[in-house]
Amino acid sequence: MSPETDFTADQIWWHIDAERAALADVLEGLDDDAWSTDSLCAGWRVRDVAAHLTMATAGTADMLPWLLRTGFSFDKAIRESAIALPADRAEIVDRLRALVGCRRTAPFVSIREPLIDILVHTQDICVPLGREVPEPAPTPTSGSRADAAAAAADRVLALNRRPVVSLRRLPRGVQLVAVDADWSWGRGELITGAMTHLLLALAGRRAAAALLSGPVHLLDR
Repeated sequence: MSPETDFTADQIWWHIDAERAALADVLEGLDDDAWSTDSLCAGWRVRDVAAHLTMATAGTADMLPWLLRTGFSFDKAIRESAIALPADRAEIVDRLRALVGCRRTAPFVSIREPLIDILVHTQDICVPLGREVPEPAPTPTSGSRADAAAAAADRVLALNRRPVVSLRRLPRGVQLVAVDADWSWGRGELITGAMTHLLLALAGRRAAAALLSGPVHLLDR
């Protein structure tokens, strides 16, 4: 059973909305030092990751100047546009809150990509700050944060199975098993942890190793 296919659009959007609202509450309480702290994304401050999350509905016309400026490097265009976003702390928080209830996505992505973004980037912000985002109270039909992270992880794996362009190299020789969701992946030595932390590992964040149990050095193999 795959969470990616079992999760409905309504469930996915519920989690995107709930996680955006929860992160906005955390961001609102950060001081200047926290906003300037390096995130888990290399070269991105907490402020830059937060700014990026407010640009989830950016269209082709919005990104084209940045793609031209960066030689059509998608990753560089995303980073530089977020860093240059002319918004202060309060405006970034307001923009993130304004996305709650929005059902638009950037071009050429499914609704699961914003789910991956909010779950991974929330950790990119909060892990280096030593903060946790309280889990939004689930509804009888929404599923838990761990369920949502499992659906996001399945999407990451699906994107990496594309024949031409994949996201990143996946770990080999390991089996990842969630302790809080009915989810596992891979074959080999056992690595366990919370589903959100396993998602962080699949997203290529080395900091995830410190949050997991088992031979975590194999994640870099």
